[in-house]
Parts: sequence; structure tokens; C-alpha cells
Amino acid sequence: MILITGATGTVGRELVVQLLPSGIPLRAMTRDPSRADFPESVEVVAGDLAQPSLLLRALKAVDQVFLLFAGPNSAEHDANLIAAALEAGSPHIVKLSALSIARDAKDPISTWHQAGEQALRDSGLTWTFLRPGAFMSNALRWAGSISSHDSVYAPYGEGRAAVIDPADIAAAAVAALTGLGHENTAYSLTGPAALSPGEQVEILSEVLDRPLRFIPVPESAALDGMLKAGMPPIVADATMQTMAIALEPAGSQLEPTVEQLAGRPARTFAEWAQAHRAAFG
Repeated sequence: MILITGATGTVGRELVVQLLPSGIPLRAMTRDPSRADFPESVEVVAGDLAQPSLLLRALKAVDQVFLLFAGPNSAEHDANLIAAALEAGSPHIVKLSALSIARDAKDPISTWHQAGEQALRDSGLTWTFLRPGAFMSNALRWAGSISSHDSVYAPYGEGRAAVIDPADIAAAAVAALTGLGHENTAYSLTGPAALSPGEQVEILSEVLDRPLRFIPVPESAALDGMLKAGMPPIVADATMQTMAIALEPAGSQLEPTVEQLAGRPARTFAEWAQAHRAAFG
């Protein structure tokens, strides 16, 4: 039995889809089971990493866990899952972490994930860390301005990031959850090319077959936009610091790990954009 936390999120939902053909029993944990919309073969349970009392039930008879959480409270939530896992029978845990840890970054998101990684190392459980870079799906944040006036506004226009398709992260997770030899190993995951925001916009323009403009904005304006959109200040500040990593040479470093784990090349941004073109109006 595999337990997938965050099962209705970007990576979690894709992971459920990719695991279904394996025939392995799946249990999807989500705060709101009514939103799950999974096939009947998937057992859906209500759960929250912030509520330890719910975790033991979710972990019953589980051999593998996909642990997904990112936020200021992630260390506490990881600790809750670890404690419940030790009590439930010590399953193998595959934790979704952050590429910036492998690049020795000191931004808040790296710090949050480092605490969870260290707790797993110290727990005696077997673990696998998947450390992806920026998601290609972050470009969906641009859908509104593209749809309304064919423009994208973003900071750090000169930076490049090796953005990755969430489907490739899920494919790496499938390998770690169902294959052999991944215990106590950390994998850095990237896409096949390091792209600036402007280069991503150029690719979107080709896929959508319409002219698009990239307009760089100051850090202060980008931060203000996140806050006005309702993002908590601590998360907005952390997001800005993580985005700034693209300005450093390490931010554009590529890794072959997706192909090694999934048995196929990592998907390009153009392939991701083609699959999601309807979202851009």
C-alpha cells in the first residue's frame, strides 16, 4: 500500500495517475476528500499533516509514503508524519524537497525543507529525497495577464532556471516508491534546459501562436503583487528569495536524474506548454 499525501495537488494528483497502472493499492490523503475525484480503486482518506490524530489511520498497512508539504510549518508537519510512521510500522518515506538544498542555498524554503530532511535522517526510517527545481507549472500564474493583454510581468528577467514538468517529478516519485535501491538517497531533479522568464514567454508565444510581451518588473512590485493576491507575507518573501536563485550560476545547472529514474528524457517547456495551452485562454 502506498500513501500519497497532498494527493489533490499539482504533483500528488499526477502521481496518483501514474501509479494507477501498477496495480499497487493506493491511499490518497487530502484535507477535503470531496475534491479528490479519483477512480474507485483509489482509497481516499481525510487527513492533515497538522493533525497527528488523523495520521495513524491513514498509515495503517502502508509500506511506502509520498510526503508532500511546503510552507513555514513544514518541519512540524514532517515531524508529525515521522512520529506516526514510526508508530504505524516504519514505512519507507519519499519526501518532496527542494533543489536549492543541493545547491547550498540559504533561502527560507531550503531551510524549511532541510529541517524535514534532517528529521528523517535522524528517525531511523528509510527515506528518499526528491529535490526538484522550479516547476514549469508556475507559468500558470501568467495566464491572467496573457489572456487579458498578451503580456507577462515578472522579476529577475535575466535569471535562468532549469524548470521541470511536475509530471517528471511524479515519474521520479514512481521510481522511488516502486523500484529498488533508492533507500537513503537524495536526487536532484531538473528539466532539460535552463530558461529565463523571457525565454519561457517566447516559447509560450510559439505554442499559443500569438505575440506575447515579457515585461520585467522590480522586486518590490512583484512582492506587492503577491501580497495583494493574498499570499502570506512570510511565504511571499520566501518565494521571492527562491526566485532570486535563478540569478546565480548554480540555478541553471542541469541534472540527468529524470531520465535515469523515469527511463525517458525530461520533458521540455514547449511540451509542457502544449499540454496546458487551454489554461492560457
